[in-house]
Amino acid sequence: MLDKKAGVLYVGKAKDLRKRLASYARVTEPGQDKTSVMLSHVHKVDTLITRTEKEALILEASLIKKHRPRYNIILRDDKNYPLIKVTSQEEWPRVMMTRRRKKDGARYFGPYSSSTAMWATLKLLATLFPLRRCKTFRLQARTRPCLNGQMHNCLAPCMGNTDRAAYLEMVDRIIMVLNGHNRDLIRAMNRQMTEAAGALEFEQAALLRDQIQALSRTLEKQVIVATHARDQDIFGLVRKDTSLALAILMVRNGIINGSRTFFLADPLGDDASVLTQVLIQHYDTGDNLPPEILLPCEPEDSELLAERLSDLHGETVHLHVPQRGDGLQLVAMANANAGQLFADRENKEQSWQALAAAMVKNLHLIHPPHTIECLDISNISGQQAVGSLVCFEQGEPAPHRFRHYKIRTVDGPNDYAMMAEVLERRLKRGLLENDLPDLLMLDGGRGQLGMAMAVKREMKSANRNEDDTEEGAEILEELEWISIAKEKQSEGEKLYLPGRKNPILLAHHSPILLYLMRIRDESHRYGVSLHRKLRNKSTLASELDAIDGIGPQKKQHLLKSLGSLTRIKQASEEKLLQVPGIGPELAREIYRHFHQECPRSGPPQA
Repeated sequence: MLDKKAGVLYVGKAKDLRKRLASYARVTEPGQDKTSVMLSHVHKVDTLITRTEKEALILEASLIKKHRPRYNIILRDDKNYPLIKVTSQEEWPRVMMTRRRKKDGARYFGPYSSSTAMWATLKLLATLFPLRRCKTFRLQARTRPCLNGQMHNCLAPCMGNTDRAAYLEMVDRIIMVLNGHNRDLIRAMNRQMTEAAGALEFEQAALLRDQIQALSRTLEKQVIVATHARDQDIFGLVRKDTSLALAILMVRNGIINGSRTFFLADPLGDDASVLTQVLIQHYDTGDNLPPEILLPCEPEDSELLAERLSDLHGETVHLHVPQRGDGLQLVAMANANAGQLFADRENKEQSWQALAAAMVKNLHLIHPPHTIECLDISNISGQQAVGSLVCFEQGEPAPHRFRHYKIRTVDGPNDYAMMAEVLERRLKRGLLENDLPDLLMLDGGRGQLGMAMAVKREMKSANRNEDDTEEGAEILEELEWISIAKEKQSEGEKLYLPGRKNPILLAHHSPILLYLMRIRDESHRYGVSLHRKLRNKSTLASELDAIDGIGPQKKQHLLKSLGSLTRIKQASEEKLLQVPGIGPELAREIYRHFHQECPRSGPPQA
């Protein structure tokens, strides 16, 4: 379904298109439900005919992924959960943390809802199975091991002393741990330990004993939820009004290995339709797809869906809606987790409403500050100066509204002028797009706030001159301001408001102060991250970059052949010509760049 601009509003499939479209045609009067709202925007319906239902299912999933239509189910997460990546496609695989799943042949495990648990898992794996930690895709031979190799935290395959079969066996064990098959691994390692001891290989047996003990301690912390040792995913679904919450419990070898939750504010379709779309999107790559999936209700086209998932998995995948026994209890547990998502959102909303009301009262605001932006300037003596603007909505960070500003008009250390430049650019854009926050906070004291008020007055005056309706001036007048400054240690944080001489001093444990400090600290962190990047780039820049004709490759050849920048400066043209890729003209240009003679002073010519 397309709108007037040919934008994709909705993608769906049906065995009988006439029947499917007729169900939409029965919605005659525009209402408040999502279907009627969508139909009011539909201008055209395009159809694509496929040979089989499975092809239609695959095409639907790919089109939704490509166009991300507004009225389809799109699984979005509040967090970008970390993953554990095993680079099994490499000759000497590595284990690392990542936040992006790529189709590069590697094995991905997760996502982990708790980053603490993920890092604890990585630490355990690094202790038990000391694989290489270098960042290069291909192993680079070394004449001496790195620090990890010297401390026996790495097998140091770069030294050529490691058996690749033994190394890959460790990789297989890591994959077993990450798949939740710890008990199978412990049984296999016990057999190996017994065989090693029988062969009088006591060092190997002791190593296996320590690994078994560490894995056993990990098993004690795991929660067994099933009497069997199968791999399952259990889905929970709870609907409240028009909203829907989903929970997925990942059970591996009878043990909960992780969970994910999703909140859909107003999904289009009934529970069976929503569940089908969720299953297709959640398993679109086939990663971590178990052979058994327990569901709270029968999805649409369940046989077709099971066939598609089996193709992705490479083995038969069973979809079950349990009616009794352990399976029903597991689905009830998943439903309870989904219901908790509603409770958490309600508690968060109530907490924010209470905090917003307290801010209105204590900070003498006119309106609750549902959207707060904070501006900070980062520089060292005016160098690599950047402005950072962070935004919090309803008490939570809104990263899509974070902005960096490179200072364009100010030279030298002048924080006031830098902040004035950024403020002017932000306010102009906000007026143009009607996108200003409820409260604008500055990292600084009375001086920064006074400067901001001057910028506001200038912009109000400019808007009155340009716009007879004075709409821009009125919008600026409604914008509320505050600055936060860290004064003496005994006094703590001070909050300054326009038109108020004395600062507001809140208790150190005040939720209002802690919230504002959190926003200020986030703006500082966000600004410092770019400032450091620019500073490092400037520090690492070479004098060779200023010479025309020298790129990264020729610079590398020069440094590798001559050893250092000092030796390049001292080299003759003949010496420079011996460097690969350096011709006569470029050698002459390099020599001239480093040996420019200053004109001699002498008596004026007659």
